[in-house]
Amino acid sequence: MDFTPSEEQAAAQGLAARIFGDLSTHERLVAAGTGTDAELWKELCAAGLPGAVEDIGLLGLVLLLEEQGRSTAQVPLAATCVYGLLAVDGHGTAEQRERLLPALRDGTAVATGAFPARGGVGAVDGALYGGVPWVPWLRDATHVLVADAERELWIVEVGAPGVTVVAVETTAPWSAGRLGLDGVRGEPLGTGPGACAAVLAASRTAFAGLQAGVCAGSLARAVQHTATREQFGRPLSTNQGVLLRAADAHMDTEAIRVTTYEAAWRRDRQLGYEAQALTAAWWASEAGRRVVHAGQHLHGGTGADLDHPVHRHFLWGRQLDAYLGCGAELLEELGLLIGSDRMEGTP
Repeated sequence: MDFTPSEEQAAAQGLAARIFGDLSTHERLVAAGTGTDAELWKELCAAGLPGAVEDIGLLGLVLLLEEQGRSTAQVPLAATCVYGLLAVDGHGTAEQRERLLPALRDGTAVATGAFPARGGVGAVDGALYGGVPWVPWLRDATHVLVADAERELWIVEVGAPGVTVVAVETTAPWSAGRLGLDGVRGEPLGTGPGACAAVLAASRTAFAGLQAGVCAGSLARAVQHTATREQFGRPLSTNQGVLLRAADAHMDTEAIRVTTYEAAWRRDRQLGYEAQALTAAWWASEAGRRVVHAGQHLHGGTGADLDHPVHRHFLWGRQLDAYLGCGAELLEELGLLIGSDRMEGTP
């Protein structure tokens, strides 16, 4: 396996790094509060980055999301790409692709996904009933991809009759909302549970990539702090305990990155990757939590300041940990998958 980015992927990553670096500053994040940075989202879409994902693949999207995670930029890039662009492009009909993709590419439409863990949504003759306690970026979304209890996928317009959205504040500022469905007419996407498994695997991989960036950003801040902060006349970074904690965080971050790259690489080559996506999600959940805790602890008393930039990485890391699922649940699902006959299939 060769994870070296193609020229197109590298160019897209470089452009994303520049845009996030220029616009997702600490001052702008403070001004945005818990909402989305609409100007930054407009800039990303004007640069063609969401639409480019159809060409640069899931690995290319992971590279973009790493750059977002480094700056904790408040835009619905992951959700729109995996639950919108990649889902419709991979599983939609020709008519659905022609109708839905242009608005998702230019950012006038925003997608998210509602995948209840325990069958919170049921379908009766194409009408959806139930709800999901919280859905990321739902307050920004024009469309939400809903998985019902039978693992069928439905595209729902957020403004449709019977849809209710109630604002929910989460650990990270993801513009989340509680989704209610009361007889909502959904538009089917794909057929059978295979499409649901594929979208879920892609979303796990993408959000694991976002976690890799969050961890890299947290660690970079910790390294800068410990290299310049002195104690007893020498930098904190010269203390063995600090060095070991930072080294462990670096290894955890690299583990998240390489497992995520493998899952994305396999998906782009149309190889089975459901197990690899679960592995990446496990590392992102378990190791990601360790890294953002280490980043905050290595700042000492400064890390306890809720207004310090490193605290934002801590909040994002914990939110991604919760969104991807706890490690024990992911390991159980992975074990069941390995023991099943789906191991060699493509999700």
